[in-house]
Amino acid sequence: MTGPAPIRVVLADDERMVRTALRAILSAEADLEVVGEAATGAEAVAVVRELRPDVVLMDVRMPETDGIRATEQILAGLEEPPRIVVVTTFENDSYVYDALRAGAAGFLLKRADADALVGAVRLVARSDTLLFPAAVRALVAGHARACPAPPAWVARLTGRESEVLRLMAAGLTNAEIARRMEVGAATVKTHVASVLAKTGTRDRTQAVIAAYESGFLRGV
Repeated sequence: MTGPAPIRVVLADDERMVRTALRAILSAEADLEVVGEAATGAEAVAVVRELRPDVVLMDVRMPETDGIRATEQILAGLEEPPRIVVVTTFENDSYVYDALRAGAAGFLLKRADADALVGAVRLVARSDTLLFPAAVRALVAGHARACPAPPAWVARLTGRESEVLRLMAAGLTNAEIARRMEVGAATVKTHVASVLAKTGTRDRTQAVIAAYESGFLRGV
């Protein structure tokens, strides 16, 4: 009996040494497979469109097209895009914030150890959660462009949708939200879709960013 297919990963970083190190770490795991590499953002977009990986580890500062624009192009150009994890040297970085606004699932520091790297790839590939929500919250607090007044969508959220958005921001998956709210997974999925529609966002990361910028999650 065969197990699940390995998680297919693309590495995008302009430093060959970094890509080599990441490949060595990930290739040592039976359930992970590095299927491609890119040295620029433009190459990353092309490689992802060709290979359709599950996860992309994306450096934000690359020549030609940076990781932010590459993230936007990948997520906008594919019906079922991969989960994108920003790999960065500095966590309190406006580049990282902009990548999250573009739809990256989270970020990982280049100084993270091998276990953290492997765990991050598995987490974003196998679940619908955000990566490191507490760190994302701190990043947003430092870079968010706050709204002068709450946008109209805040008042349009139902009580259930508001609860779902807060739990999304806490990093819970749909299954975990369902257990917390004592409802079915399908109900949570419907609430998440409604939250995205009302906030005018494409994915969970953008919805959480919008929630912080609007002041909806102030104090959370």
